[in-house]
Amino acid sequence: MERYQIWLALGTLTLFFVSALADDVVVLTEDNFEKEVGQDRGALVEFYAPWCGHCKNLAPTYEKVAAAFTLEDDVVVANLDADKYKDLAEKYGVSGFPTLKFFPKGNKDGEEYGGGRDLEDFVSFINEKCGTSRDGKGQLTSTAGIVASLDALVKEFVAASGDEKKAVFSKIERGVEVLEGSTARHGKIYLKVAKNYMDKGSDYAKKEIDRLQRMLDKSISAAKADEFVLKKNILSTFT
Repeated sequence: MERYQIWLALGTLTLFFVSALADDVVVLTEDNFEKEVGQDRGALVEFYAPWCGHCKNLAPTYEKVAAAFTLEDDVVVANLDADKYKDLAEKYGVSGFPTLKFFPKGNKDGEEYGGGRDLEDFVSFINEKCGTSRDGKGQLTSTAGIVASLDALVKEFVAASGDEKKAVFSKIERGVEVLEGSTARHGKIYLKVAKNYMDKGSDYAKKEIDRLQRMLDKSISAAKADEFVLKKNILSTFT
């Protein structure tokens, strides 16, 4: 009896986990397709049929892809029952299953996804297309938050003398002003770090990195971990 209860509990936990992953995939219909696709987010869409064996085989991987990007506001991973919504499938030239298409921001035409179908293949593709920096587990990589256009200015800032730093700081401010979207948010972190660097000394960045790492070693939410990793990555450019 005890063994049965253990297996029942494990089975329930597994079903809960799979359900949680599946919830990250946006289910498209004829009512929400226009709202979710081709708007202000990049969208990867799987056109599938419930009876399709290849679709069933892809499902666990596709659910992990969706879970990996669930915290990204600029990314949607979705699917559409093309057998049920035949008009939409025909509109996008779907003739086999599964068919995968990527829709960049503001693009309702979409483009065929011709890459591999492993988790890392999908993750690399979305990172490249959407400017994100996630790994297969949904964690931010070491490049997340880094703004290439500010890198040279940070090097100049770190190398500058005390008086010269203020002039370089002004350059960083101007560089941040022209940024848009998520890079604009990251740019504000650059400015805050640069200001603290001037106010608290050159060892500020290293001390703050160590403090954030101690926080990351604790049990924290995924959203809070993202926040700390972004700051750590940007701080590292000042060391």
